[in-house]
Amino acid sequence: MTARTLIACGELFDGISGRAVPDQTLVLYGDTIDWVGPTAQAPTAQPGDTRIDHSTRFVMPGMVDCHAHISYGNALTQEDIDLYATMEFRTLRSMVAAQAILKSGFTSIMDPACSGLIAPAVRDAINVGLVQGPRITASGRALTTQQGLYDWYPSWVGVPEPSTGVLTGSMDEAIRIIRQQAKDGVDAIKLTMDGIHARRNGGGLIAAYTQAETHAMVDEIHRLGKLAVVHARGREGALYAARAGVDVIFHASNICDDGIQAALDHGTYLCPSLALLVNNIEFHEPTDASAPWWPDIQRRELEAASRNLQRARAAGVRFLSGSESGFAVTPHGEWGAKELEAHVRHVGFTPAEAICCATVESTKLLRERDKLGGLVKGKLADMVVVDGDPLADITVLQRREAIHAVLLGGKPVDLTPAPTHARHFSEFSQAMWSRVYDRAYVASHLSSKAADAARRQPA
Repeated sequence: MTARTLIACGELFDGISGRAVPDQTLVLYGDTIDWVGPTAQAPTAQPGDTRIDHSTRFVMPGMVDCHAHISYGNALTQEDIDLYATMEFRTLRSMVAAQAILKSGFTSIMDPACSGLIAPAVRDAINVGLVQGPRITASGRALTTQQGLYDWYPSWVGVPEPSTGVLTGSMDEAIRIIRQQAKDGVDAIKLTMDGIHARRNGGGLIAAYTQAETHAMVDEIHRLGKLAVVHARGREGALYAARAGVDVIFHASNICDDGIQAALDHGTYLCPSLALLVNNIEFHEPTDASAPWWPDIQRRELEAASRNLQRARAAGVRFLSGSESGFAVTPHGEWGAKELEAHVRHVGFTPAEAICCATVESTKLLRERDKLGGLVKGKLADMVVVDGDPLADITVLQRREAIHAVLLGGKPVDLTPAPTHARHFSEFSQAMWSRVYDRAYVASHLSSKAADAARRQPA
């Protein structure tokens, strides 16, 4: 007979009721919650049962990051993501990234775009027990088209094979790629709905695909039983995606009223992924290559996103939580919980609502969605034990020392930080200089530096 685990909770936040209840006990049977209720009424521990005392701590469901790119390698540039490291090295690196996310309290993730089939491979390795990691709902390469996001490079380069995007030159080719990805075992298929050009009249980004094309692809994705997820910051891309009935729109910063109504009509979720914007604004330094222009663009988008997403939420559109981890400014396992803070600060969620969104609501589209959904009887025992009260201060969840324990299916996760590892030279471009050293620059900067150095030399 399988032994039980009895967990005494100081405050239990089940993720459904929206409130914390004191002096509760969870009884686990195997990997599943078997009983929940007041500690005074809890079943008596039997020989062989395990008792865990968290009676001074806040216990909540494991968090979900619905926008985590484990293959990106905390990249400094798009080229670092797409071009340099081998696929085999990226896969091993991705397993470490997934574990870092788990250690920070995120027991499930959705990876909506990766190189090759890395995310499905890591998902499968975790599921068969080769390594411990979060539950993963995985996509493959994101579908893009000419002038679409992911078609980063000049036309004579195209979209290289190891890129996180794949170019669709026609609808026949798009349908073929969708079917190929479905055959290869992805859970979700991502469409890139933003183009890289804007309309002259200030109408925002031109969508990468037409409305008819979007419908055709989404219909085929759904026919094959997969999730249709899209990247769309622009008004037009978000509108076309919502009209086509996609499952998730990532970002939706400039979604319009018609897009909001279409999202309501089709049950489309929005996943704002504001942590990336916020970190770009807060963390940029003058030495960053994008410092002269990028932070201001991010500020304008954050302002628009705050206005539009608040309207969408007031209208009843449903939200998921996802940080877009995987870039240098959103490294794996570091800022996932900052998305909850961003929901509070910029979209109008209360801390309790943000936690419910990041724990229960964000499981609704996951691979294991039928087994997940809060700390209630019959659900998998994925949970986080916190020193502190995130209902009073949502930023508590961003503090490594506040995450006291993480349980995945009732089993404790080793929270020892992974040892710091060197970056392999193959992960980056061979950058050699930060500027062009013309005569004017050398005369005005380097000659004075040389003179200063000479003055500092001992006589």
